[in-house]
Amino acid sequence: MAEITLQVNGVENALSVDTRTSLLDLLREHLGLTGTKKGCDHGQCGACTVLIDGRRSNACLALAVACDGTRITTVEGLADDGALHPLQAAFLDLDAFQCGYCTPGQLCSAAGMLSEPGPSAVTDDLTTDPPLTPGEIRERMNGNLCRCGAYVSIVAAIEEVSR
Repeated sequence: MAEITLQVNGVENALSVDTRTSLLDLLREHLGLTGTKKGCDHGQCGACTVLIDGRRSNACLALAVACDGTRITTVEGLADDGALHPLQAAFLDLDAFQCGYCTPGQLCSAAGMLSEPGPSAVTDDLTTDPPLTPGEIRERMNGNLCRCGAYVSIVAAIEEVSR
């Protein structure tokens, strides 16, 4: 067992955890934050995406002990004092989900992506920070799968918020 401290969605948490516990399991089973989903448990689907110190990360691959002292934001922490995050509102307005299983990971990944400047693999000019075109958004969100195929609306919602 290890003693760790995490700030999750703005709340400081001192926890005693098994050193083998993933961040995903800690969030869901120890803290009751079930918005973050367990999809593949191998880091391939993105359903478990959260923000660790503002950067998107697969919670299923992160050991909780390695996150000691970090700031974690889950989908529950995106809203601000009961007001939806602009991405959450855009996802609702543009029907950017169907079953909703991947939505928390999509939202956290999009929130992280919007704060990550610089080119991607599809950027023509690597010396600039390109505009977030649908092609750029698709490339930057490629680690988040939607089994229902709501990609068109997901990209549209992210593009709307990025303007």
